[in-house]
Amino acid sequence: MRKPLVSIVSVNYNQAAVTCEMVASLRKVSYPNIEIIIVDNASPSDDPAIIKELYPEVKLIRSSVNLGFAGGNNLGIGYATGEYVLFLNTDTEVEPDFLEPLVELFQADPQAGIASPKLVYYGTEGLIQYAGSSGINPWTGRSITVGQLEKDKGQYDGVRSTALADGAAMMVPRRVIKEVGPMPEQYFLYYEELDWCEMIKRGGYTCHYVGPSKVYHKESISVGKASVLKTYYMNRNRLLFLRRNVHGIAFLTSLLIFMLAALPKKVLEFTLRLEWHHLRALLKGLMWHATARNIHERILQSKVAAHQVYEGAMPQRF
Repeated sequence: MRKPLVSIVSVNYNQAAVTCEMVASLRKVSYPNIEIIIVDNASPSDDPAIIKELYPEVKLIRSSVNLGFAGGNNLGIGYATGEYVLFLNTDTEVEPDFLEPLVELFQADPQAGIASPKLVYYGTEGLIQYAGSSGINPWTGRSITVGQLEKDKGQYDGVRSTALADGAAMMVPRRVIKEVGPMPEQYFLYYEELDWCEMIKRGGYTCHYVGPSKVYHKESISVGKASVLKTYYMNRNRLLFLRRNVHGIAFLTSLLIFMLAALPKKVLEFTLRLEWHHLRALLKGLMWHATARNIHERILQSKVAAHQVYEGAMPQRF
């Protein structure tokens, strides 16, 4: 099997120590041809320089502003020179042989556009987080993840098509990125990888789950399980995803279910727990849809504002 270069792109935000743990696990991979690109998304209080000091092979790129998950990854793509780009959360650690099955899939199937490995919750006795996805139900706006919280006994060790990849770890050929475009930056945080999967599939490519590849995920280290930030973006972006990807009666049904069932339930939960900051974040996320204008223009402005610092090669055009 050919061993083309794989560019591993990861976005760091105020978690240099966690990122170093990820890079340490990447040093143990058996695949012989990788480059590691870490994008620091304007960490406000945690100097990312330690990453480069401990791991000089890393390409460390610093953005002067926080570009969000999609924007940070897109910045990293510009420095990637590999045939394939693997997007990997900083709060992950990998099995040494996790790359070979992913590369084999893309070499065997030229229509494969995006793929994710099996994700297992870090520090558990093999509890699965992701083993594929049935997609987002257009009638409810909710997704069902295959295998979640099941103990990994090899029952999901196969390779198969799936509806959606998982943003914690996903590989895309650079030629596909050039054709369909980079991650949509309107989301800033959450749902962007799901929208990107839909873009890639509309481009004529397929999405895959690769069970022989395994990654361990320390979920929610960066944002927090009950953060106000998560409340805002999860609710704002759920509606944004529906607006961009669901149409006709299905969209109206999804919107009604969200407004008449999911939203009142959340409002009641936050009220009973006296979590007024979460309630405000929820309502602010909904109001964004009523006031958001010139989204594309704002993205262009953010790109102009974000200068990057990296001692080395100039970024590539993707």
